[in-house]
Amino acid sequence: MLQRITEVIAEPLLIQAHEFFVTCSLGVAVYPDDGATAETLTKHADIAMYRAKELGRNNYQFYCPAMNARTLERLRIEADLRHALERSELVLHYQPQIDVASGGIVGMEALLRWEHPVLGLVSPLRFIGLAEEMGLIIPIGAWVIRTACRQNMAWQKAGLGKLRMAVNLSARQFTGKDLLQSVADALEESGLAARYLELELTESMVMSDVDSAITILRRLKELGVHIAIDDFGTGYSSLSYLRRFPIDVLKVDQSFVADISLGADGAAIVVSIISLAHSLRLKVIAEGVETAEQLAFLREHGCDEVQGYFFSRPVGALEFEHLLAQRSCTMA
Repeated sequence: MLQRITEVIAEPLLIQAHEFFVTCSLGVAVYPDDGATAETLTKHADIAMYRAKELGRNNYQFYCPAMNARTLERLRIEADLRHALERSELVLHYQPQIDVASGGIVGMEALLRWEHPVLGLVSPLRFIGLAEEMGLIIPIGAWVIRTACRQNMAWQKAGLGKLRMAVNLSARQFTGKDLLQSVADALEESGLAARYLELELTESMVMSDVDSAITILRRLKELGVHIAIDDFGTGYSSLSYLRRFPIDVLKVDQSFVADISLGADGAAIVVSIISLAHSLRLKVIAEGVETAEQLAFLREHGCDEVQGYFFSRPVGALEFEHLLAQRSCTMA
């Protein structure tokens, strides 16, 4: 029966000469095991439907009691997330970016964390997706940019160096109408020169609508900020499109860096990305560097900058100040 329902819904709809395809997520609760009343059964079927959505949509799930606990936790996190900004529970941690040639800190990536009063430090994996779904990622993203710019300027005024601050943009932020104004306001309010702010986007974000992405990127470049493509190599960029994007940096995804020591194929991909970036006059940053072996390989093949646990995990502002005060990182 469920299969028949999905097949019927999947049939194309013709509207004004355009074909539209619809999928569905189904949740099922069965009497009497899953509830004795219509109200309880409907509630449990609804919970099962949301589980189907979490598993990628266009599938069906039968209710089980474990889903209830998962849903209650999600509802709790949703409710608390709505107040996280106003309660000052969101904080930024910073991970240094190291110049391979000199060994010095030349930049940092700002990474969002949620210090929940009961749950403790909540992983971004648990709440960033929710913030996207709930529409909260726009105000949260604007707060991240403002806070990162203010912090960078504070470190500059303290004489800790003029470094580049990298901030990740979400898909909804990138296509939102307020992005340019949000970035411009953050720079103006903080007094930070635009060249010290770097905005990171994933391949999939810029490739979903190439022409629109190029327009947005050009407007951001007009502000003077740097643009980086994060997780490079995991998406589906073509060289013809890559040449059209006004970007400054390619970031090698950490999965490729991890593969360096596993065999020739992983190492070859990293070498190819470095060569490609340099041929396009772009800088290369390798993420997820955890061993001296990986660092030596990246240095040998001309990678410009690196970041990862080999140097430092993401740390709070005070601890990062201590790193900046040292002004260098030991390169094994």
